[in-house]
Amino acid sequence: MIPAKKIYLFDKGFELYLNPLLRRSFSGLLGRGIQKPPSNPVIFIANHSSWWDGLLFFFLNRTVWKHDIHMMMDEKGLVQYSFFRFLGAFSINRAKPKDILASLQYAEKLLNSGKTVVLFPQGDEFHQEKRPLGFSAGITYLMERCPDIPVVPLSFYYSFRHAQKPEVWMLQGPAFRLADLSSTSRKNQTVEIEQLSTQQLDELKHFAVAEDTAAFVDLLKRRK
Repeated sequence: MIPAKKIYLFDKGFELYLNPLLRRSFSGLLGRGIQKPPSNPVIFIANHSSWWDGLLFFFLNRTVWKHDIHMMMDEKGLVQYSFFRFLGAFSINRAKPKDILASLQYAEKLLNSGKTVVLFPQGDEFHQEKRPLGFSAGITYLMERCPDIPVVPLSFYYSFRHAQKPEVWMLQGPAFRLADLSSTSRKNQTVEIEQLSTQQLDELKHFAVAEDTAAFVDLLKRRK
């Protein structure tokens, strides 16, 4: 497992690179419900369909949440983009069960020390229309060990509308804890979380297809 090597000056300076990059790449970042979570730390989870997802988390954190975030990232991707370590990324190798456990234990230590952790429970990038999402049980493992830390679900949906560049639609759902789940087994709890995330993603897709921007704020424009 590759641990994070967060450098706070790098984290702060990266914003000077990231914000112009996002403006060059997207016509808008449309967010609904994007607000500071009810407590600190939290576990963020999201669907994973694009390389941009991680960068969007860093953008949202720098502009809205302002947490000390650390992100679980596939080992191959972290080796390829090693600078993510300086932003708080740490690796997981799902081909090795011992490495999976080591990464989850590392995430648990981060949470217990007051850090916020970002997980992509799908484990890899898949097309945003793929169903089922196929969540792994890592999220419920962490929730069992940190039952008082809330989970905040985020959804990303990438779409072209009437501009040359695409938009990103983003929806932040209400926080929940282990005690809020109706299921008692880890397997069923994982299914329940996946169903919740699927419903939220499908709701976001509905807004995008209907071009219903009334309840969304363009976070790119807000940062100009």
